[in-house]
Amino acid sequence: MDLQNKIALITGASRGIGQNISYSLAEKGVHVIVTARTESQLLEVKKNINSKGGEATAIPADLSKETDILNLFDEVNKRFGKLEILINNAGIGVFGKLVDFPIEDFDKIMNVNLRAVYLCCQQALKIMIPARNGHIINISSVVGVKGYPNQTAYTASKHAVMGLTKSLAAEIQEYGICVSVILPGGVDTEFARQARPDLDRSILIPPSDISNTVLYLLGLSDNAMVDEIYIRRRTNKPF
Repeated sequence: MDLQNKIALITGASRGIGQNISYSLAEKGVHVIVTARTESQLLEVKKNINSKGGEATAIPADLSKETDILNLFDEVNKRFGKLEILINNAGIGVFGKLVDFPIEDFDKIMNVNLRAVYLCCQQALKIMIPARNGHIINISSVVGVKGYPNQTAYTASKHAVMGLTKSLAAEIQEYGICVSVILPGGVDTEFARQARPDLDRSILIPPSDISNTVLYLLGLSDNAMVDEIYIRRRTNKPF
């Protein structure tokens, strides 16, 4: 895909992996639409991109609310009339033992990590299918494959995103739309430091490695697609 002047929507773009992906795409000539809950942080991302000659639009949205998601995509369609790239990156984590884990926290995790991804894919396809063009990249986690103690709800949500991606890829392939999933593990972000305080920061993956993986996927020829990519820290353990 030629990225110049393409329109991309990145969720969870105010910090961490999403912010880094936004900067990387903007450097390649993509007009990035950044979304997250915190408007002040989004505007800072937009400012940084625009100051370097890139193009960015900030649309705040709380992806735990269906109305916000519907309004977000309605705004994207009204302003641009197209959407070639969707990066489903937004996610939350609440951790604890399953035996006494509040069901309210389980619902919060599923609402953002799975339901929002589902709804964003659904709304993006309403724009992409008529154009018979597009690439959706979902950010899951190696946690969805391995599983860690005290992360059962989070693990379940990330495993579900993998299944959603595989099924959707088969469902919409006839329209020329690609759907891929990236499974990072041990990325040096605030979120990872909270989830895995036991990890040595010096061996964590920089967010730029995830951004470069996104660029690799988007740069493939029309005859190729990648279903899933695992990217994890170097260790003698499987994950």
